[in-house]
Amino acid sequence: MSRIERIGNATLYLGDCQEIIQSISEANAVVTDPPYGIEGGKGGDAKDYGKGAYTSSFNDTPDYITNVCAKVIEWCIQNTEAVAVTPGNRCLQRYPQARDIGAFWQPASATHGPWGMVTLNPILYYGKDWRAGRGALPSGRQVTEASPKVGHPCAKPLLAWTWLVDKVARPGAVVLDPFMGSGTTGVSCAKTGHPFVGIEMELRYFDIACRRVEEAQRQADMFPAAKVAKPEQMQIDT
Repeated sequence: MSRIERIGNATLYLGDCQEIIQSISEANAVVTDPPYGIEGGKGGDAKDYGKGAYTSSFNDTPDYITNVCAKVIEWCIQNTEAVAVTPGNRCLQRYPQARDIGAFWQPASATHGPWGMVTLNPILYYGKDWRAGRGALPSGRQVTEASPKVGHPCAKPLLAWTWLVDKVARPGAVVLDPFMGSGTTGVSCAKTGHPFVGIEMELRYFDIACRRVEEAQRQADMFPAAKVAKPEQMQIDT
């Protein structure tokens, strides 16, 4: 571990999640978007559609998903109440068997695949839906918003991700993202009032996450008495 940043009710770690996660005991829920095993964006399709802009110090291969990502998710399943993972399509079966599967579907497509434009991004759910019996949300959602331009080629659409955080994390739950990337989970937590713990091993993306979370926390502090709109009530930008 080389750096810790505490921003409001968020704690961000720079380092390898395999090492750091062992010391985290406060997390109640996990919402994360791990690497997809796309060879670090080296493939022709990946380069053509912008994934080649992704840089990392690890080998983003299917074996990395099996040996690192899936094992981290297994730890999360065993140590938290509820987990949601967006694993991509290529390495879907390398993760532990999910209790349920949902999806984000994007009419305008999410990325490019061997059969054309990919319009479906699966969501693996583990644990129990805290809303069960209380008007549970659907397990999937249509996404029409664009991902934010924040300096990370795989940033998640904010409204959709806020919806997922709200679905998985009960009120007051501490949300963990062991593959934090540009910090979208942390931004979503700031909007929904959840304490956040994030881990990212790439300095470039860690700094982006710190900036985004700090901005989101500052915006939330400007209106402390305002009621946060539920994600399903938010207007989707088109």
